[in-house]
Amino acid sequence: MCFYSKQSKSALELQNRFNATFENENQYSPSIYNGFQFPKTPIIANADKSKIQLFHWGLIPHWAKDNSIRKNTLNARIETIKEKPAFKASVTNRCLVLVDGFYEWQWLDEKGKNKKKYLITLPDNGAFAFAGLWSEWVDKTTGEIIKTYTILTTEANELLSIIHNTEKRMPVILTKNNEIDWLNGQEINNIEIDTHKPMVAKEVYS
Repeated sequence: MCFYSKQSKSALELQNRFNATFENENQYSPSIYNGFQFPKTPIIANADKSKIQLFHWGLIPHWAKDNSIRKNTLNARIETIKEKPAFKASVTNRCLVLVDGFYEWQWLDEKGKNKKKYLITLPDNGAFAFAGLWSEWVDKTTGEIIKTYTILTTEANELLSIIHNTEKRMPVILTKNNEIDWLNGQEINNIEIDTHKPMVAKEVYS
């Protein structure tokens, strides 16, 4: 699973890497993101592939009565998104979630009382994209349109199986070559999921 990520690149660096322009650059600042705080983070949605926008992490489906569901929709298993009520209406709403790292914890005992924290990045610490789905939800009390997203997950590769040794899951990391395919709606089964991309795991002491 993936509940903590980071983006340390400047707006300009992200614009150059993803060939898109920030919609609200003044609202963006590099940060470490805790999904359970439902932060706004940079994404590119297929509704406008030329823009980098800030959406809330934690997908709220259009039919939700309130936003409480978002604590359970930070991630979505790619194998079941066409079946789960929270996600199936958003299957064609594709997005890239722009990060340059994410955090996982390795359990050192059965109950997880003793854990090691790792930061997972590319070898060059470059920016990359998770596959995501997005949604728009109207707050019934204020009328505000809230734009949200979820990160897709898949079976962990060898490295992440060792680190994320309880769930053995990892985010769907897209290759640079298939980011546009994902946004353009290519069938999920035909998308090359880059579970073998070289990643670097560094223990974090905090």
